[in-house]
Amino acid sequence: MSFSNTFDTTNTGSGVSNREDLTDVLTILAPEETPILSSANKQRASATFVEWTVDSLSAPSTTGISEGADVTAFTDQFAGRAKLGNRVQKFRRDYMVSDLQEAVDSVGPAKIAQAEAKAIRELKRDVEATIAGTQDLATEDGAGTANRLRGLGDWLDGAAGSVPAAFQTPAASIYTTAEANTTAFTESALNDIITSIFAETGTTNNLMLVADTGLRRVIADFARFGAAGTAASEAGVRSVNYDGNSGSIKLSVDLYESDHGVVSIVNQNPDCAPNFGGNSTTGSGYVVNPEYYGIHELIPMGSTRLPNLGGGERGFVDCALTLGVYHPGAHGVIQDVT
Repeated sequence: MSFSNTFDTTNTGSGVSNREDLTDVLTILAPEETPILSSANKQRASATFVEWTVDSLSAPSTTGISEGADVTAFTDQFAGRAKLGNRVQKFRRDYMVSDLQEAVDSVGPAKIAQAEAKAIRELKRDVEATIAGTQDLATEDGAGTANRLRGLGDWLDGAAGSVPAAFQTPAASIYTTAEANTTAFTESALNDIITSIFAETGTTNNLMLVADTGLRRVIADFARFGAAGTAASEAGVRSVNYDGNSGSIKLSVDLYESDHGVVSIVNQNPDCAPNFGGNSTTGSGYVVNPEYYGIHELIPMGSTRLPNLGGGERGFVDCALTLGVYHPGAHGVIQDVT
């Protein structure tokens, strides 16, 4: 004997008249944070190639001067100056909603304003992934090659190229391994990077470690200790400070206090993480000082509506900018080349 049911909607029956339960809740299932972009100082660009000069001080001298000695030799104080630069890259995301979609009721909703807002959010992620990337700059040639900015990973690789040797990131500020998202990356290794940066800048504040998921978990375990000096992974014991008046124990590390300054630990957007060694990993990160890098905008981020030709409202969001790394030695990098 047949009976009415909810699952058969292909034949005539009660199932075809069941109402849809569709809420107005819309969830974006993708990470949106852009810590490197958000922490950068913003400046105005006026050309498609942005340049800045760098200089250094000579080593301190402890040699005394004899009484009555005349000055017979002179130093060119600007002989060590160099010029660095980066190419402005254009970013764009388009959007469109049909005239019928604009007219109907929808959850979310799905109108032209929401399409525009989503395109802006996608554009910010494009910029974050590019400035955090490992690519070198490229110059427009009119034959298919567009302007491309040099990513932070290429600025900090310590290799000969666009950065003169005197201003390259020191080797001690670069940690390269095939397993940075494991216990191979130690607290001592992080301190070595921080110390190396201090030796370049002499400053102890403003450092920020933008860490991918695997690296972040390793750093959280820096507070773990084992018995008789054994490693945490061997002992399986975590030592934490517990406030007896609190009902929770915090195991994450947001601020790391080293001998040469306090470092803020922030999560890197996993969709925008740099790709070292040609493989996707979770153990990479940048130790950056926001004082020594910035974003130069030739075209600020904005939206442009295009004419409706009959199909519906349309437009695009775009920007043109580049990354300025004013002192490559003021930053460090943890490269997982797995």
